[in-house]
Amino acid sequence: MNKEIKLFIYKIRYPILLLLSLWVIEAADTFLHLGLSVLGIYPRELSGLPGIFTAPFIHATWGHLASNSIPIITLTSILVLFYRKVALQVITMIIIGGGFCIWLFARPSYHIGASGLVYGLIGFIFFIGIFRKNIKTTILSLIVLVLYAGSVESLFPNVEKNISWESHLFGFLVGMIASFIFRNVIEDDEKAFIQAPSWAGEVSTKAYFLPRDTFEKTKIQRYYEYLEAERQRMERERMENNLL
Repeated sequence: MNKEIKLFIYKIRYPILLLLSLWVIEAADTFLHLGLSVLGIYPRELSGLPGIFTAPFIHATWGHLASNSIPIITLTSILVLFYRKVALQVITMIIIGGGFCIWLFARPSYHIGASGLVYGLIGFIFFIGIFRKNIKTTILSLIVLVLYAGSVESLFPNVEKNISWESHLFGFLVGMIASFIFRNVIEDDEKAFIQAPSWAGEVSTKAYFLPRDTFEKTKIQRYYEYLEAERQRMERERMENNLL
């Protein structure tokens, strides 16, 4: 394994650990029959409030976890690689903010899974490119748009049975809000895109084909100037002749 690959894996170590923890939790739930689904968010019940912190780590089935795994590792890796300064704050905001909205407004059922975090990261990465408007963030926004444009339908109800569309919707909205809040937190590698070029402060001398006041004078004024110039020219010629 070469040095570049080792460095890349080191940089995304936290997304890898997050994904591994999700699989370990699902394995423990399945083989030990723990019934962890009751640790999800149950709206408007005090007993469901702790689920705000635990629901993203619990999945109903292996298929549920598998469908979230690639988006989780992809989007969290983008976050820690390109938005390092705000990565932890964004994830925390999506989990707590999105989870609290689910607790307030969602259907009375246990809401579990990391899909709320997935949609929150989609919202953040997409809208941060709109707000910051530099090359790096714009390219990342387009990448997310291409990869996950088909997921938009899951933001609305009755798309698929037993799917927590509320988690998707509120996660996405909180991610969008987070992108607005952190729009001015510029990463070190973005500074080159917002600094003025070295030649921006240089003062250039413009050359004009016609005098700048050409169209500011009337014809009679220009005629008098012409006569005056001719008189001065003839006067100089006469003086030169006298000297000879």
